[in-house]
Amino acid sequence: MTAVTDPQLAQEFVKFAVDSGVLRFGEFRTKAGRMSPYFFNAGLFDDGAKLGRLAEFYARRLIASDLRFDVIFGPAYKGITLAAALAIELARRGRNAPFAYNRKEAKDHGEGGTLVGARLVGRVLIVDDVISAGTSVRESIALIQSAGATPCAVAIALDRQERATDSGRDVDYSAVQYVTRQLHLQALAIATLDDLLQYLRSAADPALAAYAAPVQAYRDRYGV
Repeated sequence: MTAVTDPQLAQEFVKFAVDSGVLRFGEFRTKAGRMSPYFFNAGLFDDGAKLGRLAEFYARRLIASDLRFDVIFGPAYKGITLAAALAIELARRGRNAPFAYNRKEAKDHGEGGTLVGARLVGRVLIVDDVISAGTSVRESIALIQSAGATPCAVAIALDRQERATDSGRDVDYSAVQYVTRQLHLQALAIATLDDLLQYLRSAADPALAAYAAPVQAYRDRYGV
């Protein structure tokens, strides 16, 4: 099972990511050593307008899901900005939710500890850009549970739908599937690799449409 998406929202998001230069095409080496024909770098949502629009997509996805949660949690580092932006957008839409995030290193002064922001209570939603290996999610779960709260779901921008690696070897499940099956969390993605393929196949720009074949070949080789 992969993260279920809303088709119209997903196509809007893919177009936005491509137009913003966040989704790029060519040849890119992944952390797993694979040569990928596309690259998604959420760090390039790097100005107020793009970040605000990104938060709108997260908010629309969450509202449509009817997910019940009490606190938003953003794992360091990219998740911090995402959690804050999402909280602002949800408040703008009439849902004022508290948010928190973690530091990589604990402070020994001030409020101390590794957690910053709202107190983690009840059902906690984890927000990140992608799930690569599940490491960040496992660390977030440990922090949330140690605070006495319950992690309930992970919201991400893109589900790559490709096999994860373990000790350098491919396994037969994706990082998102690992989160849903092994960590028992719901996964909500704005878009998936299948949504990206649909966008490329219907692209009016021949230069974009030309990437449909190599992306499909990558999906065939490494996909779940």
